[in-house]
Amino acid sequence: MTMHKGTKAVARMVVAAMLSVSGSSTLARAGDAQAILKAMSDYVSSQKTIELTFDSDIEVITPQLEKIQFTNSGEALLSRPDKLRAHRVGGYADVSLVFDGKTVSILGNNMNAYAQFDAPGSVDQLIQALRMGHGIALPGADLLQSNSFDILVAGVKEAKHVGRGVVDGRACEHLAFRNADTDWQLWVEVGERPIPRKMVITSKTVNSAPQYTLRVKTWKTGFKPAANAFTFAPPAGAQKISPDALVDLDELPQGAPSGAQP
Repeated sequence: MTMHKGTKAVARMVVAAMLSVSGSSTLARAGDAQAILKAMSDYVSSQKTIELTFDSDIEVITPQLEKIQFTNSGEALLSRPDKLRAHRVGGYADVSLVFDGKTVSILGNNMNAYAQFDAPGSVDQLIQALRMGHGIALPGADLLQSNSFDILVAGVKEAKHVGRGVVDGRACEHLAFRNADTDWQLWVEVGERPIPRKMVITSKTVNSAPQYTLRVKTWKTGFKPAANAFTFAPPAGAQKISPDALVDLDELPQGAPSGAQP
């Protein structure tokens, strides 16, 4: 798609005018950005149960410098402090995770295979164990952790409150942050429920700066999960595999080039 030179010039003038007006006010209010982020973190961490659905996109850069995007959808059910159920499906994997506070069970529905390992502790500890011990990135999971503010601001070199935006028809505060290796943006719903509605992570150290995008579609709190919500029962004929094989359950197809790193 090609933009006419005149249209490009007008677009640049509009953006420049917007930045010149907001540069000394909206974009400069780093304190506002962190305050909104803290309000979001406090709200999310105060919810004992959360049920949500989401869409996610991850970009990869091929050796020919072509940018390819892979799209997934899923849902998650969280019961603090130590219960989690999640499901994600895309074109290359259909994965379910169940954590009952003691054991993690991960099922590759498209492979009819599952892995289990002991991980007693909280959901926060589980996220770290999956990342450090099994190489599973879980992008966006930091938004649900009980200390998400401390995690998200760690390493932040610059914070901006860009202004307002709209995500799925909901007015949101648009925040932008810069780290050494990544830039990331967050859209937080305006009002009494500061729900994180969208997150974009840009990898600056990867050629062509691929992005990871997460969009929260639905959000439900204040309910009691079903008694068996966090009980895992493998399907008939499912093969039990080693936890080391969990790399095959990633968001990208095997052999895909490196993508955006959250």
